[in-house]
Formats: sequence, C-alpha cells, structure tokens
Amino acid sequence: MTVWAIADLHLSFGISDKSMDVFGPQWTDHAARVKKKWLELITVDDLVLIAGDISWAMTPEQAKADLQWIHELPGTKVLLRGNHDYWWTSISKVQKVLPPSMHLVQNDAFFWNDIAIGGTRLWDSLEYSFGQFVDYRENARANTAIKETSESEQEKIFQRELIRLETSLKMLDTKATSGQRRIAMTHYPPIGADLLPSRAAALLEKYKMEICVFGHLHNLKPNSTPFGIRNGVHYILTACDAIDFTPVKLIQ
Repeated sequence: MTVWAIADLHLSFGISDKSMDVFGPQWTDHAARVKKKWLELITVDDLVLIAGDISWAMTPEQAKADLQWIHELPGTKVLLRGNHDYWWTSISKVQKVLPPSMHLVQNDAFFWNDIAIGGTRLWDSLEYSFGQFVDYRENARANTAIKETSESEQEKIFQRELIRLETSLKMLDTKATSGQRRIAMTHYPPIGADLLPSRAAALLEKYKMEICVFGHLHNLKPNSTPFGIRNGVHYILTACDAIDFTPVKLIQ
C-alpha cells in the first residue's frame, strides 16, 4: 500500500459557473489532469489523503457529483474540510452522501493498516505569512459584501482549531497500535514557510507526527520551495496547482 496526498481539488460537477479557469490558465481542465495522473499512479490498494477545498458545492446534495467522481478513482480516500467546503455542514449530513471509498476526519482520527491519521482544518494565523513565496492575486469569486474577519475573531477561530487539532492527535495516543506511521492533515498550513516555531507545529511535535500535509496556498512564485522538515515533522504543501495536479507520494 502506498499513501498519497492532494488538496484543493475545487471540483464543480454538481453546480454551474464554478470553473477554476477564472483563477488562471494553470487551472484549465484541471480535473481531467488530476484524473489522468491519479490513474497513472494510484491503485485500488492505496490510501489518498485529500486535505480540504474538495468541492465548490453549497450543500451535501450538490456535492454528490464531485464525491462520486472521486469515489470512482482508485484507492481509499480520507477527506478533511477546507475553508471553501461550504457543503460540509453537519457530519451526519455529509455521511449520508459519502460514497463507500471515503472516510472523514473531523474531531476524530482515522486508522488504516499501519497508518494513523489525525488533523483539523486550522485557520489563518498572525504567527506567520507567506508573502515571500506566494504571488497574491485578487480572489475572482470574493464576495465583497462579506465583512473581513477581525484579527481578534481570527485568533479566536485559530485557538478553537488548535483545540480540535489536539483532540484529534490525542486519539492517536489512545487508539494507535505500536509501529503505526503518524500523519497529520490540515487545510491551512500549520507553520510558516521558514519553519519557525508555531503553536500548531508544537502540537504536531508533541504527538510525534511524522508528516503533515496541507493545502490552501496557491500561486507559488517560480522556483520557490517553502516548507520542509522541522523537529522530525515533514511539512508538505499539496495544493493542486503547487504540485502540478499530481498526487504526492508520502509513504510506500
């Protein structure tokens, strides 16, 4: 069994007018490109981690077409909610439309053979920024009527996500068996590109995570190679456009 990761699929088979082409030519036919690489690399025995921003749908019912598209690809899939997964409402509603090859991580952990997985979405943090590595562009779908989150509210959300992260990672200590490989999934990066200490990274180190995969960051500047290994944790950005729409091999 091989473990793979990818994030930010941003699928829209169940709704109209949500093509990713508005975000640049690199997104043209991106779903077809993901599928081609997926079929070339991944087998039915493999595990695939999808770290958020899965579908542009607004409801679980609208997301069914996107989930079915993923289901029909080889492998067992583990899904984590992203900031644009508006369709991911209550866990019970999502479970009702979830195909059998998929599993969710939300306030819990997932165990598969010799792999133990924990994580949470996280949120923006004032601890670090990515301006040196990311070519920030105006969001073509930004809703200007929505008020921006204040710094105090942002910090409140982030602290809540830290609690959820530790809740999930604690389960690895109570339920994981000896020798299991530990992987964390987050949607937002848990650490800065320069790998300086952060609160989320401290939790990943505390619970002896081997790998942390995440997405959310787009439009990396040419030849930039952020993230890496800090204190035994390998931080891997798996946003689709950052990895040329090709799943990343984590463990074989």
